[in-house]
Amino acid sequence: MIGHLLRTNAAAVPTRVAASLEDETLTHAELDRAADRWAWRLHAAGVHRGDRVVGWMDGDLAVLSLFAGLSRLGAVFAPLNSAFTAEEAIEVAGVAKPGFLIVDNRKSDVGEEVAQSIGAQCIPREIDAERNAIDVERYEDPELDETDPQMLFFTSGSTGRPKGVVLSHRANYLRSFQGVFRDWPEISVCMFPLFHMASFTLALAAWQTRGEIVIVPRPSAEALLAAVERRRANRLYCIPAVWRRILEADLDRYDLSSLREIDTGTSATPIELVRSLKLHFPTASLRIFYGSTETGSATVLGDADVLERHGSVGRAAPGGEIRLADDGEVCVRSPYLMDEYFGDPESTATALRDGFFYTGDLGAFDANGFLSIVGRKKEIIRTGGESVSPAEVEAVLGELPGIKEVAVVGLPDADWGEIVCAVFVAAEGSPPSLADLQKHCDGRLAGYKHPRRVEVREGLPRTAATGQIQRALLVQEIISAPSN
Repeated sequence: MIGHLLRTNAAAVPTRVAASLEDETLTHAELDRAADRWAWRLHAAGVHRGDRVVGWMDGDLAVLSLFAGLSRLGAVFAPLNSAFTAEEAIEVAGVAKPGFLIVDNRKSDVGEEVAQSIGAQCIPREIDAERNAIDVERYEDPELDETDPQMLFFTSGSTGRPKGVVLSHRANYLRSFQGVFRDWPEISVCMFPLFHMASFTLALAAWQTRGEIVIVPRPSAEALLAAVERRRANRLYCIPAVWRRILEADLDRYDLSSLREIDTGTSATPIELVRSLKLHFPTASLRIFYGSTETGSATVLGDADVLERHGSVGRAAPGGEIRLADDGEVCVRSPYLMDEYFGDPESTATALRDGFFYTGDLGAFDANGFLSIVGRKKEIIRTGGESVSPAEVEAVLGELPGIKEVAVVGLPDADWGEIVCAVFVAAEGSPPSLADLQKHCDGRLAGYKHPRRVEVREGLPRTAATGQIQRALLVQEIISAPSN
């Protein structure tokens, strides 16, 4: 159980830092005491085991304390994006049908309105109350079970209404258990906001080693590198887009010698980025993870294979299994899977079948069983009766000089159904023309996969937390733009 993990850490290493944010720290003993205070306070407010509690708070250490307290209480924590407007909060939080909404002072003026709209009771956070209050008795729920739901995360897909992904205590514990047997505590710098699944997985992974999670509220390259130096961090996980920004920074300004592990995932990792990371961090191990909120880490490509198996996301994570459906869809079975999409039995039944989660990704295995992701089922472009995977075309176009970032989308066309459109951010110099792109594809891709239209942009729309390209939004922007 998560609460028991915090208790044993507090007994073993009470004064060791469990979490930090800039100059603020929270020791393992302080985190354990804060969990008890939150549990007693929320119990008195009427929160009980199994109740769903939305936290609409700024991303500071109090969010981790609340997470700990709700875990001990047996309630289900649903963290909400602190940047949401009241209207956005109502739409997304309503998915969880929560009984309670916890807000901080900055949102106290709209907290009651949002709570009433979603049928919840509003509980003010009371800034720093959990740190300054007197100690209380330990809170224990003897009936709490590892299969009880612990977290509900709102999916951040590029289109459609968010779903509520329910994870049990057991799933969250096991997701973070890998690598626990170490000779040193993990000190992990977190670029993810404290409403994203990865931030809590990284925190638990660090706490499994009696280590520390380092929260960086505004994850610029400079802030992340400064956090590594300040806390002597040994692990840094960044999405590829953030790693690119880090590599463009002045790395010589920082002491990064403490780093032992540099990890990435969530989107395609080009071989050029892998090579650059290995060059600039030669003493650190590099791993590439593939997964989702629903699956946790589904696969991992270890350091020994990242240069030789470029384009691959590796083999199934420990204890897991990967198979391909008849149409090539990647299916995952493991102890880390979600329980359900809350209140959505139809979507749950579609996604979870025979113990496997159907990811919606299309994959392929090489002769040695290494998996590559070749596209999304819903993103497949149908042009002239043929199917085109955007990821396949992007991989080829990404090799072309003059292109910094590229996305391939299908645009509606009266004759072909859809046409392949390449949208890219140009590097320095003259951007390549459509003819340049088509010439580059000759001999690499079948003719029907070649771009028939090109768009040059200053940036590509991406999801805030994971950096995934919002293809549907990109298509809408292109087709709704005024004609020249």
